[in-house]
Amino acid sequence: MSTPTASATDTVLITPTQLQALQAAEPVVLIDTRDADTYAQGHIPGAVNLRETFTYLATSTPEGLQELKDTFAAHLGAIGLSGAETAVFYEDALNSGYGQSCRGYYLLTWLGYPKVKVLNGGYSAWKAAGLPVSTDAVVPAPAIFPTDLAPADVMLTQADVKAALGTGTVLLDVRDVDEWIGESSSPYGRDFAPRKGRLPGAKWVEWYRFMKPSAQGPVFKSPDEVRAECATAGISPADTVYLYCFKGARASNTFLALKQAGFTDVRMYFGSWNEWSRDPSLPIETGLPTVANAPQLALAA
Repeated sequence: MSTPTASATDTVLITPTQLQALQAAEPVVLIDTRDADTYAQGHIPGAVNLRETFTYLATSTPEGLQELKDTFAAHLGAIGLSGAETAVFYEDALNSGYGQSCRGYYLLTWLGYPKVKVLNGGYSAWKAAGLPVSTDAVVPAPAIFPTDLAPADVMLTQADVKAALGTGTVLLDVRDVDEWIGESSSPYGRDFAPRKGRLPGAKWVEWYRFMKPSAQGPVFKSPDEVRAECATAGISPADTVYLYCFKGARASNTFLALKQAGFTDVRMYFGSWNEWSRDPSLPIETGLPTVANAPQLALAA
């Protein structure tokens, strides 16, 4: 029995040439998630810069999630998203931006926005295709971001994750290896967060493993390749998967990869290690993972 995958109509990933065709066919708001200086040095024509897509730190309290929703409703309306346009996010290259364009996709998915895409390969793929770039500042036409959208059930709170400890739910850590083994607390420095370690019982697939090199730079692996990577950690498309990283960017990259590969029950702890590590009452695992935490692979007779 084959695993369902995304159809052509609901595929989130878009190539540079597909993006050009989409821009010619319908209203598009193109969102560059890189820092302002990099954006000013060259960007895709018409793209607006929204660095907060990557930098905003959120907590999973009711107040924190409401602030997250309000903040991005304001930002996204200011750059022209009214609900009629397709939002397309891009970063510099998928292996160097820590999943920032995918974080935009995740946030809009959570908010219930109907049309969201991510440029596969990012700005690097656009340049590799020989397409035009611009240094002109873009002044967007503001819109009213819709507030009556039905949010998607993809956001986890700290309490949700705590309740999942020791159950059959897959807790999937996608951070870099130095964070997974407890040598560093974050990508922002070894001691940026107060504790080093991982969620008890978590499995690990480093987020880079869901991408592969191409002539246009790193791009997402195919659905079959994504499922194969998950299988090495004993994770199947039938599992309930709770993702986390440090602040929900790299895990957004993995969220997109899993959804495109037919995983249907995937949610993310957006507060991630940045929030969990700051509460000393919450349990963590430290030190090198043991064999008991490794996937148990059945061998054919």
